[in-house]
Amino acid sequence: MVSVEEAEKIILDQIIDFGTELLPFEQSLGRVLAEEIRADRDMPPFNRVTMDGIAINYQSVYNGISTFKIRGIQAAGDTPIQLIEADDCIEIMTGASLPETADTIIRYEDLEMRAGLATLTSNDIKQGQNIHYKGRDKKLDDLVAESGYMIDAALIGFLASVGKSEVMVKKLPKVVILSSGDELVEVKDTPSLYQIRRSNNYTVKAILNKYHIKADMLHLPDQQEIINTQLKYCLEQYDVILLSGGVSMGKFDFIPNELKKLGVEQLFHKVQQRPGKPFWFGKNEQNTLVFAFPGNPVATFMCLHRYFIPWLKKSLHIFNRDPEYAILDSDFSFKLPLTCFLQVSLYQNSDYRLMAKPLEGNGSGDFANLIDTDAFLEMPIQQEDFKTGQVFKVWRF
Repeated sequence: MVSVEEAEKIILDQIIDFGTELLPFEQSLGRVLAEEIRADRDMPPFNRVTMDGIAINYQSVYNGISTFKIRGIQAAGDTPIQLIEADDCIEIMTGASLPETADTIIRYEDLEMRAGLATLTSNDIKQGQNIHYKGRDKKLDDLVAESGYMIDAALIGFLASVGKSEVMVKKLPKVVILSSGDELVEVKDTPSLYQIRRSNNYTVKAILNKYHIKADMLHLPDQQEIINTQLKYCLEQYDVILLSGGVSMGKFDFIPNELKKLGVEQLFHKVQQRPGKPFWFGKNEQNTLVFAFPGNPVATFMCLHRYFIPWLKKSLHIFNRDPEYAILDSDFSFKLPLTCFLQVSLYQNSDYRLMAKPLEGNGSGDFANLIDTDAFLEMPIQQEDFKTGQVFKVWRF
């Protein structure tokens, strides 16, 4: 048996780079950027008007002119119209390029427009107002996003603005989710009194969908020959196998032995933790990784977030934030010599500190309790009594 820290280290030592691929930018949302994105020109690329109104030269206002003749109307995208006389103005729209002969925009709200003339109705005019200056946001070739950035809607918009119609992203691993056990039936089926519907595989699949991994799903019956055949196929076809069930000490927990027969090296079996103590992890010579989680739903859920997701993020070079911590809001005791992953509900107190309220549930089979919680609080093995106000690492889900 290994500690939580040892299990984490062993798993993170098995990082795999799956390479890169080029995608149309509009299909890249949620994928991990695998190149630097730079501005292809100054942003904005010209002195941009930010209010509908008139463009003037501020010196005219300084010299006492308050009524201006409208020389023309300039919309966004039009070639700029230039001022000629001191009392000239250009009626101009938001997004238009500022004429070289103008340096100030006065909005319609501060004007009276009549018979081709614009008269100031406000004395609060500042030189250079209502202009977004060229290159103020980014200069040509400035770095906007580094490799490892998870592409969001804001970056999609920027990619479009710099003409980046295709973007290089990290390839995703091919993943298969395996459930096991004759007690499990399909969701659409009506279980007998002693059966249950499959749910772990759908939970895992939903979590992977957040990372745009479209995992396949298979079910293993409690029959050694079929288990061996299916595992052999999966080891040949996939980069990662996520198993749920069949790794404890029961008479029908055949999976560890069948993996060994197929050349999968066990890197550890059992972790000093609750839930999820029977967790099994290994790899074969082709570097196919096997995460074999216990079948209890909460155990699968916790192990996926505590071990697999950090491995995935590191493999995809996703920028990792510093570990997150929360404050325990009530006393809690756990007497076993195991690291306890306590289900908690998170909230902010009046001082805006992150608080964790324990909601223990009824063991690792109580997956309904997950609906009312937000995270697991990692309670170290060295303690038995945990006091209000103590701070612990938190794993959000």
